[in-house]
Parts: sequence; C-alpha cells; structure tokens
Amino acid sequence: MNSAEFLPLVSVVIPVYNGERDLPDLIECLRSQTYPPHSVEYLLVDNNSRDRTSAIIQTATNLNPPSVPPLVRGGGNLDRITIRHLTENQIQSSYAARNQGIRASKGEIIAFTDADCRPETQWLENLVKPFDDLEIGISCGEILALPGNTLLEKHAARDNTLSQKHTLAHPFCPYGQTANLAVRKQVLETVGLFRPYLTSGGDADLCWRILRETSYKMYFAESAIVRHRHRSTMKQLQSQWYRYGESNKYLHELHGVDLMREFTTGEYLYRLARWLLKELPIAAKSAIARADLVELFNTPIGLMNVRARAIGQRQAKLPLAAWEIERF
Repeated sequence: MNSAEFLPLVSVVIPVYNGERDLPDLIECLRSQTYPPHSVEYLLVDNNSRDRTSAIIQTATNLNPPSVPPLVRGGGNLDRITIRHLTENQIQSSYAARNQGIRASKGEIIAFTDADCRPETQWLENLVKPFDDLEIGISCGEILALPGNTLLEKHAARDNTLSQKHTLAHPFCPYGQTANLAVRKQVLETVGLFRPYLTSGGDADLCWRILRETSYKMYFAESAIVRHRHRSTMKQLQSQWYRYGESNKYLHELHGVDLMREFTTGEYLYRLARWLLKELPIAAKSAIARADLVELFNTPIGLMNVRARAIGQRQAKLPLAAWEIERF
C-alpha cells in the first residue's frame, strides 16, 4: 500500500484529571493536526476531576460534535474535529480511563497522549505512518520538553528525562510511554487492555505483553513529537521520581524485572563531596558566564531524584487487583 494513501481511522485517547489548566492549549493542538479530520476522533476521558475539566470537555464536544461530515484532505474547516466526552469515575487510574476510551473507540489504530502534553502539528500523521507495515503493532514518538522557566524544569529538559530513548533502551525489553504511543486495536483484542488498578508502569506492561506474546514489532517514530511540561517544584519532581521507583517494583512483581540497586550512604556522600570539591568550581566558571544555574546544581538535584526513586521502590506494594488485565 502506498503510504500516501494509508489513512486508517484513528482514535486518540487522552485521560484527564483536573486538567482545566491544560485543556485549552491541548485542544488547540488537536485542532492543528495535519491528519485528516474525518479519519480521527479524539476521546477525552475525565477521570473523576474536581475542577472545570468536565465543563471544558463538554464545551469542546458541543463545538466539535461527533457527527462531523467527511472532509477532503487539504480542504474544509480543519478547526472542526470530532471530540467525544467520556468519563471514568469508578477507578482513579489513568489506565482505567484509557481503557474506557479504548472500549468506546471506533478506530483501527489507538493513539495515546496526556493532557499536559502539546502534540506538534504533524504528530499524529507521523505516529500513524509506521502502521503501513503490517508487522508493526506499536508506534511510539518522541517526548521533548516544553519551554520552562524554573531551575527544575530546565534540569529535566537538559537531561531529557521523558525521552523515549530511555525507555526504548530498557535492559529487560523496550517500551514506549503513553504520553506518545499508538497500537493496533486488533493487538489489544489479543493481549488485553491496560491493568486498570495499576498506578504506574502500565505502559511498559502493555508494550511488553505485546512484544513478548505476539510477533508484532515496535517502531520509533522520532518525528512524531509531543512536548511535555516538566515539574516546576521540588515536591512535584520528587513525586515523579518516587513513582518511577514504584513502577520498577510493580514491574519486578509482574515481569521479573531486576530491582534497581540503591546507593549506599557512602556513595551519596562521595558524590556530593566530588561535586563540592571538583565539579562545582569548574561548573561555576562557565555557568556564571552563561548565567546557567542548572549546570551548578545538576548533581545534587540528580541525587535527590535517585533517592526518591529508591524510596518509591522500597515502599511500593503491588495491589492484588493490579494483576487483573481488562478485556474488551
């Protein structure tokens, strides 16, 4: 099949929890997509939000009703897209919300992103292209940082914290994060949906089930880009890395992934001492000239993240219900 003619119906599933801050910009990004509007539906799933999320989604749905007539690519009103308002109020979990969207979907390709992401204009078009190859079951795009102003946002951007290149290099098995991921719907009919009671690591779990239980392959669509807002406070950053630790413990229980080795107190002290006595003086000379505080504090911020991840791994307890895999 000529890739120029490959335009399958796509369902984009986006879980939303207290997303009133993000939804207006996200919806504008969805309206700007180059993928033909008549070939895509956007399913926004409110996961029991307590702010104005539901009202904002409903307004967008009313302005962009599901009964949009077919449009010719390159013509028509490209601002008019199909938005569907769904809810998941029984289980507080982004994976349960995604499952709700999958069940309601009409597309043969199911794409995922998050409310705090900003897909670039050609995101969906580039994410879907690899499925022209019938051996591809998963396509994942790249996740880059939105411009940030705080020291912590700049630190995360410098380290490419959310880049798919990290997860694609996982020593156990590669996977893509649901901030920028697409799968064939028929694959989900084979391996099942997300584990609805899992609170972290569900993207890895789903990708690994697909790659290890079927013959489908994964493709890295690097030009399919979403930009993500990094955490701006230390509390948010530590919570993020704590969840990374929880995820590793859950995946250890579910798939036998090796647990991460924790740093000893001596290792923390050694790395801090090396930073104070060696790295900091060198970094200060160049950082002051360039007004780059990130370079000065990169090591201690990184060590705090590592510690939060270790605590998360140590304290995590996989819920018994998390073994459940939902089916269509």
